[in-house]
Amino acid sequence: MNQIYSGGCACGNIQYKITEEPIFMNDCQCRDCQRMSGTGHGSYLTFRSRSAVKVEGETTNFDMVGDSGNIKTSSFCPKCGSPVYMTFAAMPELFTIHAASLNDPNLYKPQAVTYTIKGLSWDHLNPAVSKFEKMPPM
Repeated sequence: MNQIYSGGCACGNIQYKITEEPIFMNDCQCRDCQRMSGTGHGSYLTFRSRSAVKVEGETTNFDMVGDSGNIKTSSFCPKCGSPVYMTFAAMPELFTIHAASLNDPNLYKPQAVTYTIKGLSWDHLNPAVSKFEKMPPM
């Protein structure tokens, strides 16, 4: 049986359970992720199929155009404001969660740093992790 990835927002209003393994775990240094996280990068786990995801609670959503030119939707709790997950118009089956929203954040094991072209000099990440100026091919 696969690991169950569960988590949610800070106040508990939004909860999720995911019953498949992530296909990608990354730290993203694009400006959108810097702004959403309030620091130099966002940390994410991406899953292949929304059918393996169960979300309880209503989110508030914000659409933005990413550096790729595609629309991504950030979903967050309307009560506490915690960012919980993202979806992508160009890849509708993918489901991406914020690593810090996990009940067990130690399940997060970054495989890559993306959008290093936007990285900030003070944002120091693990030097052993592969780095990409933009997104690697998936």
